[in-house]
Amino acid sequence: MADQNNKTMVKTARTTFKILETIKARDEATVTELTDVFSLSKSSIHNYLNTLEHDGYVVKNGNTYQVGLRLLDLGGYARHKELLYQTSKDEVTELAEETGEMTNLLVEQHGRGIYLYRANGENAVKSDSYIGHRVYLHNTALGQAILAHLSSERVNEIIDRYGLPETTENTITERDTLFSRLEHVREKGVAFDDEARLKGLRCVATPIINKDGEVEGAISISGPTSRFQGDLYREKFPEKLKSAANVIELNINYT
Repeated sequence: MADQNNKTMVKTARTTFKILETIKARDEATVTELTDVFSLSKSSIHNYLNTLEHDGYVVKNGNTYQVGLRLLDLGGYARHKELLYQTSKDEVTELAEETGEMTNLLVEQHGRGIYLYRANGENAVKSDSYIGHRVYLHNTALGQAILAHLSSERVNEIIDRYGLPETTENTITERDTLFSRLEHVREKGVAFDDEARLKGLRCVATPIINKDGEVEGAISISGPTSRFQGDLYREKFPEKLKSAANVIELNINYT
């Protein structure tokens, strides 16, 4: 299947998106910098950038190019069409207001986690994530809550494709260890992230399951290790998450 997919891919389309991803990863890029990354001439890179600029997908600032807001229109439309977003945002916002912390909604797509919505309580700390941000699934409580309810075959496919990269010293990097953790998450109905993705940040998450037993996504509460301790972290936050997830599940199943 992979070989067949590769044969049907349009090379210019892939290059266009890779140029956008490269500009995003660098915050901005010049023609020369992009020429060094891609095996293309400066004139070819110019042609790609001129087309993207004309259609609003990049903006030019002097000699550099940045990602344009036209992409926000596509992302916003995709998010609005998601039933999970529509049925979860009020509960996620209420969780943030109740706890004073940062709350999140994550979905899995193509083996990566995507933040679909987030809300900040009055004491919420800043992090590197944002709506639309893609993350690995193995090193977040949200991701583990989702992985725990996928088939073993699907989890192995995701690991084979992306690996288990280490982002902190607390990241799970062994397949057997991850599967053992996922079994525990299934039993308890909750996942914990003890600085596995970002140092100083803890997170607790629970999955959202539809009436067919399939995982739709996960919601979480996250914050600094200084506050996320004891019963608050291990008992009270999980209870609040499970209650919110129950409401969301009912909304999904009977909307």
